[in-house]
Amino acid sequence: MKLNNLIIAASAAILMTGCQTEEYGWIKTGIDRAQHQLMLTASEIDGTGMMPRSIWSGYDLDMLSYQLGKDKAVFKDSLRTHPTADKLGKRRLCGIYDWTSGFFPGSLWYIYEFTGNEAVKAEAAKYTNMLNPIREYTGTHDLGFMMNCSYGNALRLAPNDTIPAVLIQTADNLCSRFNDEIGCIRSWDFGRWNFPVIIDNMMNLDLLFNAERLSGKPCYRNVAMRHADTTMPNHFRENMTCWHVISYNNDGSVECKETFQGKNHDSAWSRGQAWAVYGYTAIYRETKEPRYLEFAQKIADMIMEKVTTEDAIPYWDYDAPADTDTPRDASAAAVTACGMLELSTMTEDGAKYFDYAEKILKNLSTDAYLAAPGENEGFVLKHSTGSLAHGSEIDVPLNYADYYYLEGLQRYMKIKGIEYRNL
Repeated sequence: MKLNNLIIAASAAILMTGCQTEEYGWIKTGIDRAQHQLMLTASEIDGTGMMPRSIWSGYDLDMLSYQLGKDKAVFKDSLRTHPTADKLGKRRLCGIYDWTSGFFPGSLWYIYEFTGNEAVKAEAAKYTNMLNPIREYTGTHDLGFMMNCSYGNALRLAPNDTIPAVLIQTADNLCSRFNDEIGCIRSWDFGRWNFPVIIDNMMNLDLLFNAERLSGKPCYRNVAMRHADTTMPNHFRENMTCWHVISYNNDGSVECKETFQGKNHDSAWSRGQAWAVYGYTAIYRETKEPRYLEFAQKIADMIMEKVTTEDAIPYWDYDAPADTDTPRDASAAAVTACGMLELSTMTEDGAKYFDYAEKILKNLSTDAYLAAPGENEGFVLKHSTGSLAHGSEIDVPLNYADYYYLEGLQRYMKIKGIEYRNL
């Protein structure tokens, strides 16, 4: 009798494993293709001292004028020139001080987390260590993207005694950009703005909470919360869409409200909305302050209402022309999925956020967006948009789309209790 029971139990386990493999085959496909692409890229750029960022592309002026609703004459001197012919379609690399430099090593860390592949771990550590000089850098607000995505994941998955000091020093440099009178961390050091703060900056606050845990000092939390609290009343419209850039006067009053990378100042730039739902969900995770959760839910509900594409991969701007040729932004979709997956674990009606994120991830895992092995210049996802308004990185892969796609898969698998080895 006991033997029969064991046989029945074993058979049931096999059937369950088979069902799980079939149901979640899209996850295995995504991870396996990502591992192939990332390791191919790591080998091909080895020794360059650079990171993969995108693919070099040009722009069509007629398309830009149509997308932005402006006469072509407006663009005469305002857009970047085309890359040289020998660069077009080739992998675009960047240096370690580029704001996107942390995403490639971070993506490798996620692949290592999924697979346990020691060769991937070695590459992740190598490309993470390349970023060590950034710990001395104060010239950007993007330090969280650069260091928390790389060294932060290294701390989770391969901790050693040197990493905490790197992250704390980097957090100190980010805090040096905080203005107490204004209540925000300064974003850019260029342009005509007095004190520009972009919605992207919400993503860098995770670094500060990491530093608080490592140091035991509340100053990092205080800066993060001040920044989030100042952003709430100033960055968002009544319908919960957000401007991209808010510039402040020295006394803390608002100088101007603009959208630098979107269709126009009053439009809803897709990636900006994604940064917002991710950022406010994350700060609720760290503080448990109900105002942040309520705010994140309102942003998430707005996104589900405003995104009109059938596959939930948004156009580059929510207010862009809804045409078949309008560029999508897979990076905005991936960031949104990450934010909504986390949000789904925090609310009573979390199922609607989980289902929406699942839809995004499943669609990103199809051949429409997921690159075939060896193609796409070694990047994982296709069809992202960097800054259409500036003729830059339109309908190309982006390293941060890859990163947040993999982070989305990691969050999804944790919620569902899925392990890669069982797929």
